Amino acid sequence: MVAGNDNVRNGDVRADARNRHDGTDPADLNGMIVGIVGLGLIGGSLARRLVARGVRTIAWNHRDHPYAQAEADGIRCVPTLADLAAAKPRVIVLCNPLKAMPSILAGLKPVLDPAATTLTDVGSVKGMVREQVNAAGLGECYVGAHPMAGNELSGWQAADPALYDDALWAVTVRDDTAYDRFLTVMRLIVDGVGNRVIVLNDTVHDQAAALISHMPHVVATALINQLTADVNRNVAAALAAGSWRDMTRVALTDPDRTRAMVDEDAANVEALLRSMAGTLTAVADALHDGDDGALARFFADGQPFRNYKEAQRTAIADYAEHNVPFDPAHWQADLLASARRGEHIVGFAGDHAVRVQVRSAI
Repeated sequence: MVAGNDNVRNGDVRADARNRHDGTDPADLNGMIVGIVGLGLIGGSLARRLVARGVRTIAWNHRDHPYAQAEADGIRCVPTLADLAAAKPRVIVLCNPLKAMPSILAGLKPVLDPAATTLTDVGSVKGMVREQVNAAGLGECYVGAHPMAGNELSGWQAADPALYDDALWAVTVRDDTAYDRFLTVMRLIVDGVGNRVIVLNDTVHDQAAALISHMPHVVATALINQLTADVNRNVAAALAAGSWRDMTRVALTDPDRTRAMVDEDAANVEALLRSMAGTLTAVADALHDGDDGALARFFADGQPFRNYKEAQRTAIADYAEHNVPFDPAHWQADLLASARRGEHIVGFAGDHAVRVQVRSAI
């Protein structure tokens, strides 16, 4: 059994209690069926999580090697995308690699009933996926999503429902996103998975993801490349301890997977790397010149983030909560403003309000 699965099967998921603000039983969701495309680390973990929480789940994978264990875990597996669409799931979550997205969408287009099914995904780049969904003629039924959950592992064998414990999802919308489809995806995440949500647009998401994920993967890879090329690499590796481990963990990810992720957000990553290179050159210059003032400013500039992390460490387990109303005429902008205030949606409070947790903000 996958590590952590006993706790989830017994309902001991940390997010359960604090996400049932509107009386919805996450094991019911009005009979919602969820379709999963791709049973890798993210899709497999999501499918196992949903089944463990009582949500009817059906899956298709490009190879059937996970099917025997997935069926034993309660996930209904089907041989074709057409069979998945024919089940008319309320939501289909695209968990396939982004490079496979055009072919997956082309396969779904002739068999999907947009009136019955909303499409979402777990991709780390939202602008590209939306372009692909629009090109396939499925844009009207798409709401973007990205769970901030994962590790350096991959594949069905690493799938673990605990991967989503207390996870935050970004849900991305446009001005023309249908509210009922947005609500469907939100119900899936908040009540079905038991997670928190912030609502963004594609541009804000992709810029932020480049800053906190894609660019750091490149920097971590540069660090291990630097060590590998050094004549004293064995000495350095022997001396390496916690700081090296923490700074290079993501560099242990499959390099092809990392390269694909970075390529998919190339413009944003390029801009950040050029900015980072300029910052590092300035520090090198300050060290060369003995510029104490410049060095002091460099090490002090990030203090707001240190304060933010300290606030997280000392915060009590039960975060302050309140209701945030939004205007139906511009709910997208209202919920983006909520995200920028550091509020995380954990439920709904009527037709035009969300229940949020107030997390520490920088």
